[in-house]
Amino acid sequence: MTELERLLADAGLTGRGGAAYPAADKIAAARANSAGLIVNACDGELDAAKDWFVVSRHLDELVHGAGLIAGEVTYAARGGSMSCDLLVRAGLPVLRVPDGYVASEESALVALAHGGDARPVSRERPLVFGGRDTEGRKLRPTLVMNAETVWRISQIVRFGPRWFRSFGTPGEPGPRLVTVAGAARSPGVLEAAAGGPITELLHRAVADPAFQALSVGGLSSGFLTRDEAVGLRWEDAQLAVFGCSIGSGVIRVVGADECPVRHVVQTLEFAARQSAGQCGPCMFGVPAVSADFAALAAGDRNRATHLQRRLTLLTGRGACRFPDGVARYLAGALRTFAADVDAHLAGGCLVGRARRYADAS
Repeated sequence: MTELERLLADAGLTGRGGAAYPAADKIAAARANSAGLIVNACDGELDAAKDWFVVSRHLDELVHGAGLIAGEVTYAARGGSMSCDLLVRAGLPVLRVPDGYVASEESALVALAHGGDARPVSRERPLVFGGRDTEGRKLRPTLVMNAETVWRISQIVRFGPRWFRSFGTPGEPGPRLVTVAGAARSPGVLEAAAGGPITELLHRAVADPAFQALSVGGLSSGFLTRDEAVGLRWEDAQLAVFGCSIGSGVIRVVGADECPVRHVVQTLEFAARQSAGQCGPCMFGVPAVSADFAALAAGDRNRATHLQRRLTLLTGRGACRFPDGVARYLAGALRTFAADVDAHLAGGCLVGRARRYADAS
């Protein structure tokens, strides 16, 4: 074990992109295979902005952390984004990533870096060991790490594992970024740590005090009702009870005056447009689920059976986990907004109910 790997293992750093895999293990595998590094600064999740936060405020530390990991480093960012412009102006090697939810997925970035399309690649083992893309082209061993993760590596080397563990919980140590979006007067990226009350994050973002629910983790997690969120701590152990996780660190506030059913319809319509065009669950399953829920929201009760059946067919298939995330997202929405869906089926809407409950209390 190298000194860097020991420091990261002692700190307990896990990936901040959503997978939460131990950073020390990933770097050990990368070094054993002489892998290059792609720093993912794409803000690929819905509402995410923390990669931009890191690039715009901590670029020197980001570059320092990347240099500690590998000799060959590329920075991936959405073409035309502010992050991309900053990285280019800094003279760094930049991989311009096209728009599209799955284009910034780990294997899609590796394929793009090797001259292919930004499409997820089926693989039997991590691409840190190498592989082949959808056209059969050989992919060199490549490690992909989220920008915040790389920044935290620089901080750990500078301040030490004990400093890092002074934040968060024993099981989820370290400072971490969270993006609060939606019904808030001061939305944006906050410095936080696992274990703190979710209501504290909402207070800092000046969120609607009568919010109806929270979307946690974008398209890769689920929802919390207002009652569930109050008193809950922002940590995986508590979030998992409600089918959620910290994931990529995104919280969207569904305000009291927002129709949550319409919000889910719009999000699923977005998801339906994100197919990479190569796997059935993504090409056909996600659009079908989106259409079923839209029809259900419009009052078609017959779509309920179709929807439940399709959800079971989305998971565990395809080159990436995008359909799995959509299925998890919709399952959480159906649980959280059951009363709202029933109201839509009856030709009505419960918009504003959370504010009425808050006023009554």
